[in-house]
Amino acid sequence: MTAGFSYTQNRELSWLKFNERVLEEACADEVPLYERLKFIAIFTSNLDEFFMVRVGSLFDMAVDGDSQIDNKTGLSPSQQLEKIYHAVEPLYKKRDRYFRELEKSLRNYGIADMSMDELEGDDAVFVYDYWRSCILPVLSPQIVDDHHPFPFVANKAPYVAVELQKKKRTILGLISMPAALPMVLFLPGEGIRYVHIEQIVSRYAEEVFPAYPVLSRNIFCVTRNADISPEDEEFAPAGDFREKMKKLVKQRNRLAPVRLECAHPLKGFLFDTLSEKLGLSRPQIYVSHTPFLMGYVYGLSQKLDEDAQRVLCYRPFTPQLVRNSLFDFPRGQDVLLSYPYESMQPFLRLIRRAANDPSVTSIQITIYRLAKDAKLIDFLCAAAENGKEVLVLIELRARFDEQNNIDWSERLERAGCRVIYGFEGFKVHSKVCLITRLEHGNPRYITQIATGNYNEKTAAQYTDLSLITADQNIGRDAAEFFRNMSIGNLEEEYKHLLVAPKCMKSRIMELIDEEIQKGKDGQIILKVNSVTDLDVINKLAEASCAGVRILMLVRGICCLLPGVPGHTENIRVFSIVGRFLEHSRIYSFGAGSEQKLYISSADLMTRNMQRRVEVA
Repeated sequence: MTAGFSYTQNRELSWLKFNERVLEEACADEVPLYERLKFIAIFTSNLDEFFMVRVGSLFDMAVDGDSQIDNKTGLSPSQQLEKIYHAVEPLYKKRDRYFRELEKSLRNYGIADMSMDELEGDDAVFVYDYWRSCILPVLSPQIVDDHHPFPFVANKAPYVAVELQKKKRTILGLISMPAALPMVLFLPGEGIRYVHIEQIVSRYAEEVFPAYPVLSRNIFCVTRNADISPEDEEFAPAGDFREKMKKLVKQRNRLAPVRLECAHPLKGFLFDTLSEKLGLSRPQIYVSHTPFLMGYVYGLSQKLDEDAQRVLCYRPFTPQLVRNSLFDFPRGQDVLLSYPYESMQPFLRLIRRAANDPSVTSIQITIYRLAKDAKLIDFLCAAAENGKEVLVLIELRARFDEQNNIDWSERLERAGCRVIYGFEGFKVHSKVCLITRLEHGNPRYITQIATGNYNEKTAAQYTDLSLITADQNIGRDAAEFFRNMSIGNLEEEYKHLLVAPKCMKSRIMELIDEEIQKGKDGQIILKVNSVTDLDVINKLAEASCAGVRILMLVRGICCLLPGVPGHTENIRVFSIVGRFLEHSRIYSFGAGSEQKLYISSADLMTRNMQRRVEVA
């Protein structure tokens, strides 16, 4: 069923609407002030990644013939970029307004983002002394002229650009911020007052270039394309896949710029020089009166006293614990953990117990993202050292976690685990763990299937589901799944699990068809992060036309437009943005005794169902 583009929208523009919903939390009365500042930081980091990945990808497509047309809007890559640039501009202005209002409100509680113009007396002396003793000695400035070529400008790093007078010529001076310096300098005295390091450097730029008069200055930050894949020929050296990924991570940092942010409007010489050297046009240049990098925000809470925390922060939240060991639950009794309302610790205790249980013969698991200090790795290594067979399928291509996963894979191998990396052209995004025990000479399975990563940090911040079951039918499917992963077989179908890329999408389409047959008695409830697959969208529209009641909870991208007469009027779509990141994926078809319910690692996106290994 198709009807042109009447009930679909572009995924990039839909994502920008989602990120705007995140930004709106920064002015929501029910959100405490400090938490609002964190929402601005989240909006900012989201937008950074959007430019690095999505805009970067469209930029490549536009350069490479501009022929890949969006099947939901008919837009070419260059047309999508034009619409993105147009949509992002007002978001910068809105963010600046919210940041300015929020900064003013926080000052009532002694929290102040100070400008250099505000400093006076002891504060001014303190900052200047820090400049002379700690900042100036570690700077590596450069001029750009006939003998000094324009240097490489790092991704997402603040620089100070200075227009300098050299005799009768104008030249460019550049100052990078050393990574060893903090993002902000906290001032002594009462309250939490701080100055951004790049603002200090900009103010005292004359002392960096004492031989040249300073004509103008600006602070800027470049965002580079980060959308490269091991399958790209340009970045695909032969040999060990892990070594290939190490090279790819290094190469990514040097890809083409896709965005330039500056603290003030770029004019004249600075605009001409930076835009030419970086290869950027006016629509790719944005003025931001909000800090480019906002990682410092998360550390502010540690400086708040208890009284301030009660007013400015969410109330502390302690997840509920499952007291008993999951080994001790009766057979056939499933355990469903709901993060962050329940803790991830019971699952970790299960793995630790399995690592030391003499009846356990093997532990098999898929890993996509982990915390920096993941306890799970300790327990898996201990299991291998205790003589268990430990199979870890770790995805080295988890975007921006590549180096972490490379490091974890090396540690796992050193401990004696068998490590595999997935498949060419298919990321392994599933979250499955299988523990095998021998009881009276027969294998018994404990299977865990989840919607989110094995990451202790995000398990306290994201809503996810983790099912732990002694159902042997599911266990046998999981055992077959890991056997197939070990031999590179993606073509198998399973009795109880929906596994992409082979059968997940086709089975979802069949389940929608079953509801279509019920007409007005049909019911579909979907909770996912994103909906982009056109086949699924068209099938849902067909179900709507058949009278099926469809409720969709979609946190982020939703390319389906609900309520379009004659197409999607029986579809309702809601998006939840709040304290915790909605991350669980749930598919429900039918109602009452006929209901079929799945938890899944997959969103309803073409990439998830056709180019990834996913499990529901």
